[in-house]
Amino acid sequence: MANIQARRNKDGEIVSYSIRVHKGRDPVTGKQLKPYTTTWKVPEGWGEKKAEKEALKQAAIFEKQCRDGLALDNHQTFAAYAEYVLKQKERTGVKRSTLARYRVDLERILPAIGHMKLADIRPQHLNLLYEQLSQPGIRGGFTEKAYAKVDFKALLKEKGLTMHGLEVKLPGNKHHSILNLCNGGAVKAETAKMIVDVLEMPATAIFRYETDSRPLSGSTVGGYHTLVSTILAQAEKEMLIPYNPAAKATPPKADDHDPNYFQPEEIAQIWEALEGEPIKWKMMVHLFLVTGCRRGEVLGLKWSKVDWENKQIYIDCNLLYRKELGIYEDTPKTKGSVRYIRLPDQTMELLGKYHRWYKEEKFRWGDKWEDNDYLFPRENGAPMFPGYVCNWLTEFSKRHRLPHINPHAFRHTQASLLFFNGIDSVSISHRLGHAHVSTTTDIYSHVIKEAEERISDCVADVILRPAKAKLRVVGD
Repeated sequence: MANIQARRNKDGEIVSYSIRVHKGRDPVTGKQLKPYTTTWKVPEGWGEKKAEKEALKQAAIFEKQCRDGLALDNHQTFAAYAEYVLKQKERTGVKRSTLARYRVDLERILPAIGHMKLADIRPQHLNLLYEQLSQPGIRGGFTEKAYAKVDFKALLKEKGLTMHGLEVKLPGNKHHSILNLCNGGAVKAETAKMIVDVLEMPATAIFRYETDSRPLSGSTVGGYHTLVSTILAQAEKEMLIPYNPAAKATPPKADDHDPNYFQPEEIAQIWEALEGEPIKWKMMVHLFLVTGCRRGEVLGLKWSKVDWENKQIYIDCNLLYRKELGIYEDTPKTKGSVRYIRLPDQTMELLGKYHRWYKEEKFRWGDKWEDNDYLFPRENGAPMFPGYVCNWLTEFSKRHRLPHINPHAFRHTQASLLFFNGIDSVSISHRLGHAHVSTTTDIYSHVIKEAEERISDCVADVILRPAKAKLRVVGD
């Protein structure tokens, strides 16, 4: 039964009633659950008897809402409920990388709305959050970056250190940071300080510092909006709030980026440059080009998944890395990403040569070899850091004066070549491992348009020009 309690002002007048409806006890712990509560304000000029009678009526209505599951939770904050939603998603099998990204995103969201009660959040609050996230300098700890002023590899050699030797002297996992410095990239200022302390050199002798005051992109802010919307949609589903305010908010427009892909002449240059590279990297880039696989799918590929007889590979593993989790295996991105991919004869021939080299390396390392069955491990058989692939490709493109190369550019190249050669969207979607054909057509809409224009020109060349020439001969 609902209970009411009058609240008086300093003059002794009743100004409101607190209404409480007990939830009962927790079936597991037996502890009394926190009751549902609401407040009914007494209209100005009402007498006490009239107000009490109306308060009892409002209490009965509120109690019925509670029993029917329609009462709003006026106390739970966004931060507490977000944690509940993330734990629920973890139980339902959402990928670890997705959950880790959500927690990183919440670090920017919670300072603005984490303290707010779910029922108090309005679209205006969210629009203000998106506006704040779009301001210059919002990148926080990532604003100051350090770049090596010297050849960092040469500096390590001078100090008698390898990249791994420096890595073990630094707290935490700094593998990617060291790779970035060796390849001309940047690290956070605090990481640079750790390196300076280890090398015992003045910071100004090694690093130059730059401040990154760029605002977050529209796509990035859109990702925060999606997370907020997901959390509030669950609250709406559980009838804790009457509507999802994120559905009525206005996030910034996402940035439009057409996927980059290589032209035929650039592909020829890449093939030529690969001839002088180690067979391990030659084989990896070859697979990127001919399969269109994601980086993690190639790194997660194992010898046991190579079907030599039918000339195909089975993609069912994704090798990933996150600072919070380290290197780990996961399922591919979507259910449609688990697939067989047939390989050309030339690819199978190169794969055979690489397999023989791989077995020789395994034998050479002996009992120091970490046998994980990966096609592309580190030199001792251990899983390869995914970021190392991007770093190697960057160096490779610089050495051979090629356009910037990243694994996903090969994926886009595969898709564009298939579209330009008249392959249907369903087949391309299956080869790329997209969950839906619409995903393929959305991502490659501009490629499809360009391919249709080429097909139109081809039709004109093959069909209409001979017909026009024939008509001209008859006219003569």
